[in-house]
Amino acid sequence: MHRFYAIFILFLCCLRLPAQLTPDTKAAKNLVANGSFENYRKKGNNIKQAVPWQGIGTIDFYQSPLTNDTTAQKGAYDGTCYTGFRFQKRYKEFLQAKLVEPLHRGSTYEFSMKIRLAFWSNAVLRSFGVLFSKKGFSKQADAVQSNMVDTVNKKGLMKGFQWFEVHGFYKADGGEKYITIGNFSPEIKKDLLRMNLFKLGYKETYYFADDIILVKHKDEEKVNEEIVGPTFQQEDSTLQVNTDIKVGEKVTLKNIFFENGKYYLLPESYVELNKLAQYLMKNPTVQIQINGHSDNSGFNYKNQKISELRAREVFEYLIKKGVQNKLYFKGYGSTQPVGTNDTEDGRAKNRRVEFEIMKK
Repeated sequence: MHRFYAIFILFLCCLRLPAQLTPDTKAAKNLVANGSFENYRKKGNNIKQAVPWQGIGTIDFYQSPLTNDTTAQKGAYDGTCYTGFRFQKRYKEFLQAKLVEPLHRGSTYEFSMKIRLAFWSNAVLRSFGVLFSKKGFSKQADAVQSNMVDTVNKKGLMKGFQWFEVHGFYKADGGEKYITIGNFSPEIKKDLLRMNLFKLGYKETYYFADDIILVKHKDEEKVNEEIVGPTFQQEDSTLQVNTDIKVGEKVTLKNIFFENGKYYLLPESYVELNKLAQYLMKNPTVQIQINGHSDNSGFNYKNQKISELRAREVFEYLIKKGVQNKLYFKGYGSTQPVGTNDTEDGRAKNRRVEFEIMKK
């Protein structure tokens, strides 16, 4: 019963002016990794560049406003990056990613995202929403109504060509690991409403999306827990960074481990990286660049490549842990040694990963 109640509340929210997230909600941990799409591997229009997002269909990824978009709110809702979905009578697309952590059974979560109708659309959708699942969405049978928050509007989802908010609440079954965004109607052609009834021909609608947020609802009911065994006070595990650190300064990360000649992080690295993730989440305005370095063993081009891949691996790990700060990464190979390459100890010092403060 609570499932239908949650969906009914969402319907009411979506049929009025967009609800604004409260300051408490904005400050809460966003369980959608890279929800504003600002962090990406490299330039390109493939959504896979925006870690950890994946597209079902050819989801577009924009890193700047479209040059032919002359609408008042062109470009991203916030920042510079956003994405887009295409819908036709026999075709639809979905955006999917793994959540920062699985949802907890019985907890209520607040969801919001910004969407905007593209200027070339000649139709609008009746529904657009989000699915939470344990294994991700791959077929229509996965679209379980009780695991969705969805807009339904008989007149279609259109606010001119301006950004508006999809907003609602979801009570978790427990263990949901994936978020999927799109239109979940069994027959998409019935959900497409023509904007101009006097213009015939194919129907197509396209929506931009940005600023996707999922947080625990601040008013959720507390689950009674049985305490077994002794309790203890956990020490603050946040990475300690000098408060007077300046832009341009670099901090070497300790205990970051890779297999010899490989770029995949070993589990022993997670403790230090989790500390860095907590530091960034507590300081959301700080922007950093992850720098990878190597010793001078072997060919220069291979050293440069593996240092870049190792820096990218740390970059992606932080994003998947829920860091929303703007991040960059770069590989320097063996060009910036901090020790001699004539000894094993010196070469070990040169094989390092550090972060550089780009903006505070």
